[in-house]
Amino acid sequence: MRYDKYDAGYTQEMADIKGLLLEGEQLLWSGKPKKNAFVINKSVVMMPIALIWFSFDAFFIGNMISTGAMKSMLFFIIPFFALHLMPVWMWLFNVLSANRQWRNTEYAVTDKRIIIRGGTVGYSFRNIYYTEINSVDLHVGVIDRMLGVGDIQINTGGETASSKNKGAPAILDIENSYELFNKVQKIVIDIQSDIHYPNELRPSENRGYNTRYRQ
Repeated sequence: MRYDKYDAGYTQEMADIKGLLLEGEQLLWSGKPKKNAFVINKSVVMMPIALIWFSFDAFFIGNMISTGAMKSMLFFIIPFFALHLMPVWMWLFNVLSANRQWRNTEYAVTDKRIIIRGGTVGYSFRNIYYTEINSVDLHVGVIDRMLGVGDIQINTGGETASSKNKGAPAILDIENSYELFNKVQKIVIDIQSDIHYPNELRPSENRGYNTRYRQ
């Protein structure tokens, strides 16, 4: 599901993650990443590769300038290195767009699903229903530990290892991450247990699907 700020009929309510809740859906938690942690982590991604790549190309460009070969091959060299430096441009875009990505990022945990909102220009929404979840993991890196945040990684069907860099769904750079991790784990276990619990063994006062989840 994707909304763009410039689409016809776009409203702020559509961009608000709480505006996606279904009738009777219970919001259990919502929040955003810690800004400085989110921006720093986005900036660090690809930085070693970009710096090595830039140093490698800068050496060759400097060598060609010193030998005078640059002038004779100018029309070939400029477009070649403009394309060859693509990892550097991608890293710079990630750094320059980090603040906007933070503004567009929001998370919600309900009694039916986990909702992740993200995007750079427009908004994209991802729903992870509890029946899809295999496990929930907590990752706290060096930068995360310094800034008091953590990442809650959600492993869905077919995934064996999740990472913020591999496209797996995750609640990134959240304060009080241990508390939220325990909360999400409990909700997943409770909801999945209720779904798979044999109907004939339910107590008579349990109305099944129509009941509300109590934490």
